[in-house]
Amino acid sequence: MSAIRHEQTGGHGHILVPVSFCLAAMVSIQLAAALSKPVMAQLGVFGTSLVRLSFAALILLIIVRPSFLRYDRSQWYAAFGLGVTMAIMTLCFFSAIETIPLGMAVAIEFLGPLLVATIYGSGRLRFICPLIAAFGVACLSASGDIWANDWKGMLFAFGAAFGWGGYIIFMKHAGQKFQGLEGLAVSMIFTALIALPLGAQELYSGFTPDIFLIAALLAILSPLVPYALEFFALRRMKTSSFGILLSLEPALGATIGFIILGQTLTFVQLTGIALVIIASIISTR
Repeated sequence: MSAIRHEQTGGHGHILVPVSFCLAAMVSIQLAAALSKPVMAQLGVFGTSLVRLSFAALILLIIVRPSFLRYDRSQWYAAFGLGVTMAIMTLCFFSAIETIPLGMAVAIEFLGPLLVATIYGSGRLRFICPLIAAFGVACLSASGDIWANDWKGMLFAFGAAFGWGGYIIFMKHAGQKFQGLEGLAVSMIFTALIALPLGAQELYSGFTPDIFLIAALLAILSPLVPYALEFFALRRMKTSSFGILLSLEPALGATIGFIILGQTLTFVQLTGIALVIIASIISTR
């Protein structure tokens, strides 16, 4: 952990604080993904995402109460960029897990943070750790016929990877432009607006009060809690370290998918999890 300690800025606390935030955010996201499966079956992927994103935006606006009139152009650009990448990441990821296993979707999606870690990293381990993690992702993604045939789910997962990589960069940028959670609150408005035309029809056709309430409660698990935790974490660590630390997420996704959804893991996938964790440990050291 010694290398990351140098990445603290202004004495904002021990490195364990942002690392703990990241871990808690990852667990929250994967739990929400697993628990969203039955909701998506009724409200649809985009309808479920619309409810979750809208409620998260509403809660943040009530808590933060951003002062819209005092933001300059650069702040609006940062918030818009973050909102767009969050929308791409969220909508594509939940579209992916509708047809492919959770662990596989997270593994492919992780290619986004992996690319960010490679581009923004430094030192001798800059390329070694991402290569180890990439090989682990390939092992984790190997799942027989699903890998070979479900191109739609895979393409959505790659779209989520693009969104996740951009999300890390814009989240860091917005964190520097805004005070507290103001940047996240403003960004969530754009995210919900992007989801609106895609999710309105699905929400209308599958709406029931009970399922709507469940989807709204899931907004707390994701995106509200994890986005807020990651927003604070990125203020205290480099973008490269944040990206490679998230290499634990495929392992979490596969584990939670197995425990909650009964999605079994092969020996090759377990090997992939081990490689991803090894890459994360080496990078943080």
